[in-house]
Amino acid sequence: MIKYYAHSTEGEEENWQLLKKHLENVSHRAGIYASCFGAEEWGELAGLLHDGGKYSDDFQDKLKGMNLNVDHSTAGAQIASELYGNRGCLLAYVSAGHHGGLPNGGSDADEASLMGRLARNLPNYDAFYKEILLQPQLPRLNLGRSDKPGFSLSFFVRMLFSCLVDADFLDTEKFYTKEKNEIRKKFPDIKTLNYKLEQYIYKISKKAKSPIIKRERAHVRACCRQAAKKEKGLFSLSVPTGGGKTLSSLEFALRHACKHGMERVIYAVPFTSIIEQNAAVFREALGDDAVLEHHRNYDFEEDENNPNYKHRLAAENWDAPVIVTTNVQFFESLLAYKPSRCRKLHNIANSIVILDEAQTLPDRLLLPCLAILEELLLRYGATIVLCTATQPHLEKLWSKELQATEIIPDSERLYEVLSKRVTVRTAGILKDEELAKKLAAQKQVLCIVNTRKHARTLYKLLPEAEGNYHLSAYMYPKHRSDKIAEIRQRLAEGRTCRVISTQLIEAGVDVDFPVVYRAIAGIDAIAQAAGRCNREGIGGQGEVWVFIPEQGVPEGWFQRMAALGEKVLHKYDDPLSPQAIKSFFELRFDLAGEQLDELGILKDFEECASKLLFPFRDVAEKFRFIDDISVPIVIAIDNECKDIIKKAAYSDNPGGLARSLQRYTVGITPWEAIAYEKAGGIRKVAGLFNVMEEVNNYDDNMGLLPLSNVETDIYVV
Repeated sequence: MIKYYAHSTEGEEENWQLLKKHLENVSHRAGIYASCFGAEEWGELAGLLHDGGKYSDDFQDKLKGMNLNVDHSTAGAQIASELYGNRGCLLAYVSAGHHGGLPNGGSDADEASLMGRLARNLPNYDAFYKEILLQPQLPRLNLGRSDKPGFSLSFFVRMLFSCLVDADFLDTEKFYTKEKNEIRKKFPDIKTLNYKLEQYIYKISKKAKSPIIKRERAHVRACCRQAAKKEKGLFSLSVPTGGGKTLSSLEFALRHACKHGMERVIYAVPFTSIIEQNAAVFREALGDDAVLEHHRNYDFEEDENNPNYKHRLAAENWDAPVIVTTNVQFFESLLAYKPSRCRKLHNIANSIVILDEAQTLPDRLLLPCLAILEELLLRYGATIVLCTATQPHLEKLWSKELQATEIIPDSERLYEVLSKRVTVRTAGILKDEELAKKLAAQKQVLCIVNTRKHARTLYKLLPEAEGNYHLSAYMYPKHRSDKIAEIRQRLAEGRTCRVISTQLIEAGVDVDFPVVYRAIAGIDAIAQAAGRCNREGIGGQGEVWVFIPEQGVPEGWFQRMAALGEKVLHKYDDPLSPQAIKSFFELRFDLAGEQLDELGILKDFEECASKLLFPFRDVAEKFRFIDDISVPIVIAIDNECKDIIKKAAYSDNPGGLARSLQRYTVGITPWEAIAYEKAGGIRKVAGLFNVMEEVNNYDDNMGLLPLSNVETDIYVV
């Protein structure tokens, strides 16, 4: 009897993995994954079909050492299409893409598309039918009614794809490296974490200095505990700065997970600049081993003998109880096409997703983002929490059947109490010299501006003194973190501290100044600036001054937001009140109109829905939170960074060190990169990394210094 194998080793064939066994293993595991969204039989079929092409003689010869290029993933797609017709087409995408990624639907003329692959001539794989028994009909797909049927169907394909590729990877890993497979899943359970958090909150609640702040934080936590008992769905948590929303939202999530048997909490934040801060808080509360931090700057443990190695493994598929990640990682993965990025998606089903600072979702992608959240809510058993001090008021944009439940029933009263910590005033147009004098007159003050150039100009205008600081994205992340630590220390000790920053400091960075100046912007940005002022409510009333820079504001989207901000400032006595915030977002979304899906993502899926020819790859390539054309430059003036660069220069796999270098990397424009290269300021290392080692181009106070002939004045996040 002929034996067919899925995977080989260097040893005897008797130690190879039988193909039938592999297909059955993957089928079983993929079925379990898909069962949480009612598609167990679909998952099982996907597992049985995916490696059907390995039953060809060509593939078996390849395993035995012959140098052959064999397409083994298209066979399963062809079987699905032939047996199950239109619905089988959904399975066909999953099988065809399980190695190279989900294909576009395309046409026969496009050989790489699904249609092209369904028409492809393949080596004979009839042995598949002798070993594998398939059910004669596909079960009914019950996605319910959808006003975006094309998007809903394509989303189902991607979730099913996730079940398959994760199951396939894990079974293959178990065959080749069983010990690595056993490291997974060694995390504390949700109930244990909920208990730990309760103990931690009890301990730190005694530390609040203001009795009012202490009382209101307790009220917020009580509301979160009560709301956690409710059914799964869409929630909003509207808590002003100082109300303790970070830990309160986590308490809601863990209690809600215990109540409904949910498996994980995913905490998504807008910027990498704050993710480490929030993850550190969660680790302190829950323990180092409970929290998976997943973003581009995180350097995972590579030693398999280290207890924290499991975090690197869990990052592949988010198989951990608490995940802290970025909006970029979260949303872009949910519209990705590559197996590596899609493995985690099935683990988002039946999870609680907390979107911190929900108002930061980009306007131009807002409708696709909401469509993603709707799918998770309506068809994949998730609970979504929109967590912010400035709720973006999305009522008119959600589908009719969705309505957010506010966790804090008296959120307006809460605002009235906590808002007394600051007052917002307008300062009109301020020349740079005049503004610098006002800043110099303050012992502790924060000034937030819209461009790096303006930040440098103001910093240079300050009289030289200890305690002056500049922050911008032209300082590499580790450098910024070190400076922020110094700033916090000086503030805590009551020493002089004047900070000029771009808006990166607004992204949840916990600093507390008695006075804040903010260049004119949208009300959401002004509210974030106010969140850096008198956070603990113990220094009397903090002052927030909104001014118009003498050079105006950058053109385009930001200029429009600043104009709306100015309109609200003039209309409301308290521009940060819930009424003012609501007015701002209504104006903003009305102004944006069709630009809320600027790239036509939803249209792309709906136009091809009837023929099921989904443009998976095209959409994944253009769905980018940040339209980033920047060139990464490694600033190698730190000894640790220099050591990594030396390793990279002689490494067989220099790309493996890329993550370690993220904390030393600054993104600059292509024309700036060309100018630095011409000036001899940049050299290429290992053919991958642009490295700057010339200290004359990098200042300890202001970071990367622009060359005079490429000075830019652009809005930065």
